Amino acid sequence: MAQMSFGSTIATLRKQRGMTQAALAEKMGVTDKAVSKWERDVSFPDVAALPRLAETLEVSVDELLQAKTAAREREPQLAKAAAMADLVLKAVALAMGVGVVALTILDEVEPLVALRLLGVGVACLALSALAHTDGEKW
Repeated sequence: MAQMSFGSTIATLRKQRGMTQAALAEKMGVTDKAVSKWERDVSFPDVAALPRLAETLEVSVDELLQAKTAAREREPQLAKAAAMADLVLKAVALAMGVGVVALTILDEVEPLVALRLLGVGVACLALSALAHTDGEKW
């Protein structure tokens, strides 16, 4: 069960005990829609309710929490995507700067076009910096 999401774990344990979502909801004092959301990993039960949920499903809290949550499974992928986006923004900014310098040396670019290209580079750097403000990620 350790490879299942938290919601899948709840659903599996509930079914193994022959309970419906409505029956589990009644024992937990929540709606069957809340149980459905738990099982689909849309929401998570209140932390204070975990001991009661574990008891109802006849497992320990530790066993219940051994499951991976869907959010924890996605974290590495989201971190990689954010790092890749940051790298692309910085690469575009660098390419714009190098391109403008090279084209200016070769006298192949109009000043207004050069400014537009540099503007694109500066905008990319601004987006990259904005993503890192206050320690927040994308």
